[in-house]
Amino acid sequence: MANKSVFASIRGRLLPRADATNAHGAPAYAYDDAHALAQLAVTGTFGGSFYQAAEEELELVLMVADAVEADFLAKAAIYARQKGYMKDMPAVLLAVLARRDPVLFRRAFGRVVDNGKMLRTFVQIVRSGQTGRKSLGSAPKAMVADWLNRASDRAIVNACVGNDPSLADVIRMVHPKPASPEREALFAWIVGRPCDVALLPQALRDWLVFKETGKGAVPEVPFQMLTQLELSTRHWARIARNGSWQMVRQNLNTFRRHGVFGVAKEVALVAEKLRDAERIRAAKAFPYQLMVAAQNLDPEMPGEIREALHDAMEIAVANVPKVAGRVVVAPDVSGSMTWPVTGYGRGKVSAVRHVDVAALVAAAMLRQNRGARVMPFDFDVRDVRLEPRDTILTNAGKLASLAGGGTTVSAPLARLNREGAAPDLVVIVSDNQSWGDARGGPATALMREWERLKGRNPGARLVCLDIAPYGTSQAKGREDVLLVGGFSDAVFGQIADFAEGRSGAGHWMREIEAIEF
Repeated sequence: MANKSVFASIRGRLLPRADATNAHGAPAYAYDDAHALAQLAVTGTFGGSFYQAAEEELELVLMVADAVEADFLAKAAIYARQKGYMKDMPAVLLAVLARRDPVLFRRAFGRVVDNGKMLRTFVQIVRSGQTGRKSLGSAPKAMVADWLNRASDRAIVNACVGNDPSLADVIRMVHPKPASPEREALFAWIVGRPCDVALLPQALRDWLVFKETGKGAVPEVPFQMLTQLELSTRHWARIARNGSWQMVRQNLNTFRRHGVFGVAKEVALVAEKLRDAERIRAAKAFPYQLMVAAQNLDPEMPGEIREALHDAMEIAVANVPKVAGRVVVAPDVSGSMTWPVTGYGRGKVSAVRHVDVAALVAAAMLRQNRGARVMPFDFDVRDVRLEPRDTILTNAGKLASLAGGGTTVSAPLARLNREGAAPDLVVIVSDNQSWGDARGGPATALMREWERLKGRNPGARLVCLDIAPYGTSQAKGREDVLLVGGFSDAVFGQIADFAEGRSGAGHWMREIEAIEF
């Protein structure tokens, strides 16, 4: 009989040697430049994080953005916006691209700058000088001016909300040549010059009349323009009925304070909007945004509204895969995961923490895979009882309540190995800053434990979902190990493809590289 200890030691030597250290100085694997940029593109928020200041994150982003090919940089910017639903990061990458390759910049601009807020963010970032230039330059100026002429009246009016820079500032910077008398009047009104009011968009004219008289129907202008006015309960009800899905989700408590939910009909209308599948998809909502809404509801909120948010969550994660075989999901509930996903930057603080996101992924996977085993961990696996029939929000709340303690990313696999378990798919959701398992050899503890598990089930697959922008992982990507970043629902499709053997370790990167523009 073969000497098992000898063959075990040989397998250990074949494991990939750790080539980096994480924030704790513990062994880790570094991403290559392209993978690092992809990871940052879908997790970075420039708000500062548990282990990294905002300035350090920006420095890392700029370094890898300059290191990759310009074509990949353009695709990463598009992916971050269209699939990752990110806000500041796509604009930063686009600003770097403007300096590096004006031709690719022009081709990518419209795919990244898809609304007025993104336009103002892009201008702000370029003017800050952080990406290598302080003036817009000819190509960016031309693209901004073109956007201002091609955008719909509604998009221009919506873009008027916000400052630093305001849309008026942007217009003064780029001096767009109006494409029509109507657009000339609109530009003039925005910058405060005399104009022919009759040529302004109808919604804006209605707002001017409503502002002056307080009479008539509530105009269809951005919510922020309406809150400046004296409004009755009837007006607030009309705003709730006409508002976008995102605006209504964000202002449920405001509507309750102003008496909207004192009428059963209005409650039913808002609840119907919240659970409308088409509106949810069109809003490109992060599933965790529904968690925020549910967590922050006024205690006096009608039960129908609460139920609608639970229904909306089930719809928002409808593409969570049903995976054949035995599934394990391991959310990291350690102390570093309690940091807000947007950090603590000015105007960015979110009530949602990384642990909330990890818990949400786990609860969603359990919902679709009733036999899945959920193994939350910090230093070790934490025991928790979850009911698959409970709603996603309910189970996610139970998991998130465990938050605290150190980090041992290998703990779930170590427990499975002690039990002799042989799952087919393991999904670990973490910030990857493991340090409780730092000793034991040239490879990370996670890879050593994974190799042991593979001895029992050679067909097993491991997914490491990295939801923080730190640039290292506890696993090394290979055909049975997928490293994927971000916390939008796009990752569920990637997990499904990988679990079913339709893709290998490079699947996520190939998705970005396949973008055509």
